[in-house]
Amino acid sequence: MASWTTKQKKRFEEALALYDRDTPDRWHNIARSVGGKSAEEVRRHYELLLKDIMQIKNDQVPLPKYKPAQTNVRGYANEQRLLKNLKLQ
Repeated sequence: MASWTTKQKKRFEEALALYDRDTPDRWHNIARSVGGKSAEEVRRHYELLLKDIMQIKNDQVPLPKYKPAQTNVRGYANEQRLLKNLKLQ
């Protein structure tokens, strides 16, 4: 599997917040937003993300120690939409 750049990962997260599960052609839209990835690649990336999240929620993986991030209002809104679209809230 081809690696993902930091920029592609960020675009992927933003696209997930924008295109929810009811969006027609969701994976194609997300792939277009990410750039350089197919619809199938972004769908697989999403499935791996969900698996990782479930392992973290089930305490199977310790949470990493992140530096506190300075998040602007827009970033916070995108994070909230992402969590909603992942059905974690």
